[in-house]
Amino acid sequence: MVKVKQLFFLMFSMSLFHAHVVQGDIILLLSGSEIHGEIIKRTNHKLWVDVGDEVIEIIISQIKEVQSSIDSESQTAVDKTNLFRTSKQLPELSPKEQAKRVGASVIKVSTPGGLGSGVLLNEEGYAITNAHVIQGETDLRATVWIPQPDGTLKRTTIEDVVIIAVNNHLDLALLRLTHPDDEPFDFSVLEKAEDIEVGQMVFAIGNPLGLERSMSQGVISTKQRSFDGLTYIQTDAAINPGNSGGPLFNSRGEVVGITNMGIMVAESLNFAIPTRYVKDFIRNREAFAYDEKNPNAGHLYHKPPERSENGVSPLLKDGDTDSK
Repeated sequence: MVKVKQLFFLMFSMSLFHAHVVQGDIILLLSGSEIHGEIIKRTNHKLWVDVGDEVIEIIISQIKEVQSSIDSESQTAVDKTNLFRTSKQLPELSPKEQAKRVGASVIKVSTPGGLGSGVLLNEEGYAITNAHVIQGETDLRATVWIPQPDGTLKRTTIEDVVIIAVNNHLDLALLRLTHPDDEPFDFSVLEKAEDIEVGQMVFAIGNPLGLERSMSQGVISTKQRSFDGLTYIQTDAAINPGNSGGPLFNSRGEVVGITNMGIMVAESLNFAIPTRYVKDFIRNREAFAYDEKNPNAGHLYHKPPERSENGVSPLLKDGDTDSK
């Protein structure tokens, strides 16, 4: 809780020195009090607020809600150059607070053969998921959670889902959803620059085993795990069947990866596709355009034929073998 000395100072400063209080962020406490100032540091357990003449330390468990001044500013700072969105100076918040902000951008993708997760990339309804979630399927449905004026989320099933592009090598698929009320979708931004570090806190939201809107939290175990010529983010955040295609977020609410696999016979060995691959796939989506008449459309690297015998092929020998 806020220390007694700090609480006394806070009430005193509000009544006598209001002009000196830094305006910007608003911290609503469970006790009903409000603290106005600028959040200068945050961890998973505490945050520090500059109120003008002093810095106040607050324990996260005593906070009901944080209203950040950056939230409204970041709406105008969204980069719309590409099909995906990025932003600058997003606030670092706890997973609990970030989940409230980004949760509506996470979707469930359903096919006759199974289900997975996905994340909306912009207000127009473009979403990313794993290629293996929709592999060989054409009858897709998406479940979205649309924010309502009273703060609740309305669960809505969208039947109008179009496959735009598929890259089986990267295990990525681009979808297009149509909003039932012709309104813009809530979406999440991709990290502007890849700057994740080992030990950094991350969290995933998805639909493991069909359990909708489940969140798990962990850290980056390594950011350069190699499989089949690609590098993946390894995390100990729980990833289960049904999470595939869902987002992995950092503490700023940016998507840093798309979850796609875990090792089922071991614990805490889970992986996500880095956003650099996602960005390249989206920028070059025309090369992987989906053809509805061919469910196997999309670029696929074929494995080279295996040698039938060891040694060097006769066609590659330098030779004057005939003269020997």
